[in-house]
Order: sequence, then structure tokens, then C-alpha cells
Amino acid sequence: MDYSQLLLLGAIAGFTIFLGLPLAVLQNLSAKKKGFLNAFAIGILVFLIIDVFSHAWESAEDSATDAISGKIPFGNAALSLVALFGGLGLGLLGLTWYESKFMNRKNLSSKYGTGIQAETEYKELHYAQKQPLLLQQTNAYRVAMMIAIGIGTHNFSEGLAIGQSYISGSISLALLLIIGFGAHNATEGFGIAGPLTGLNKKPNIRFIILLGLIGGGPTFLGTLVGSLWASTIASILFLSIAGGALIYVSMLMYNTGRLQTTNTILMTGIFFGLIAGFITDLMISLSGA
Repeated sequence: MDYSQLLLLGAIAGFTIFLGLPLAVLQNLSAKKKGFLNAFAIGILVFLIIDVFSHAWESAEDSATDAISGKIPFGNAALSLVALFGGLGLGLLGLTWYESKFMNRKNLSSKYGTGIQAETEYKELHYAQKQPLLLQQTNAYRVAMMIAIGIGTHNFSEGLAIGQSYISGSISLALLLIIGFGAHNATEGFGIAGPLTGLNKKPNIRFIILLGLIGGGPTFLGTLVGSLWASTIASILFLSIAGGALIYVSMLMYNTGRLQTTNTILMTGIFFGLIAGFITDLMISLSGA
């Protein structure tokens, strides 16, 4: 596998996320079905949090163990821990800052509408308490965007793993990671689309494409960056950033879900979302990746 093939396959692994995004155009769903799909997406995100931090902590723990045994300098182990906790802070608190700074501005959503219609919709947003359907749609778009950003950060770390496997000479491992991550990203598309299902107005196709680019594109970028040099600390950092971001968006979705549906439906959806995540990961492991 030459370098151009690596980049092409890295892009394919990321953009399989588009396979799950058509879920967003489903309309006329009952409140129970919409609540279940939203909760299912939360379950997938919770699995990703577990998966991300297990890999990040394993690498940081190995560095600490190697430092104690004298295999590497203590400074390397300290940097690994700084990357772990610093990345967590960047992902969790960084998205908090990003949302408060940019996501609540009227001009953000003008990217997804045009002309008088867009201007009218955002003037009406001031009267959201009298326009519950508009408020619901605006919140759904905001949550979907935050999920795409969180998953995109996670997928960047996956791309790093692909690129670093390639540069270290483990071509077969890089290929298996591409196949495994490609299958996993299709599931992540459902996670992004979940909040958009059953809206009164079908999401704009340009917005859905944008979500796919934000969520899946970083896999390609990570493959490109990771293929330039191998760094355990960089891998820990981006895994932790992804984990922090996913915690943020899953909490955001959970708070929304508590208002939309019953606790029974919410927990049932999360349960099946977790199962989907673990089964997908098991399939990847059984394939040898």
C-alpha cells in the first residue's frame, strides 16, 4: 500500500459516517420513537467515551510503568499525564466556551438558510417561548453540530492511529484499522443524526453534508498528520480531547432527552446504543484490528 492509497482509504474510513446520516431526514415520528432514537445516539456516545479513555489511559499508564522501571525518562511519563488531563479539559471546557461564544449567535444559523426566510426565522427566535417548534428545531441543530464536533475530534485521533501504524511499518494493522474505523463511523452517523429525526421541517441537505464533513473529515486529516511522525503523547492528547468533547455532548443530549421522553424510554435507548457500540467494537477486535 503506497502513501496515496493510505490517504484515500483514510478518507473512505471517515466518510462512511454519511451512511448513518440519512436518519436525519425521517419525519412524522412519534414522541416515543424520536426519544428512543435520541437515547440510542446517547448510548453510542457513552460507548465512545469508554473506548476513548480506555485507550488514552492505557497509553498513559504504560508510560508511567516504563518510567518507574527505568525504560523511559520520568519527563515522558509526566507529559503523558499532562496530555491526558489537559486534553480532557480542552475537550470538555473548550466546547463549553465554544458553545457560549459562537453557538448561540444568530449569525451561526444563517449559514443554513438564505435570504428573507433565514432572517425571519432568527428574528422569531427572540420569541422562542411562543414558538416551541422553532425552538425545538434550533436546539436540535445546535446539538447535532456539537455532536459532530465531538465525534470529529474523536475521529481525528482514529486517523492518527491509522497514520502512525503506517509510518511505523505496520501496514497490515493500518489496513485493518481503516476497515474497522470505517464500519464504526457508519454507526457514529446515527449518533449525529439522532437529534434531527422527526423535526417539523426536514433538515437542509447542505447542513447534513456539513455535519458529515465535520464528523468524518478529521479521520482523513488525522491519517495525514499521523503519517508524518509517531508520537504517543500526541495520540493521548487527541484521544483525551475527543473524550472530553463526547462527555459534553452526551450530557447535552441527556438533558434534552429528559425533557422529551420518559426515563424508561431514555434508558432503554441508551442500553441498546451501548450494545450497538460494544458489538461493533467486538467485530473490529475479532477481525484482528
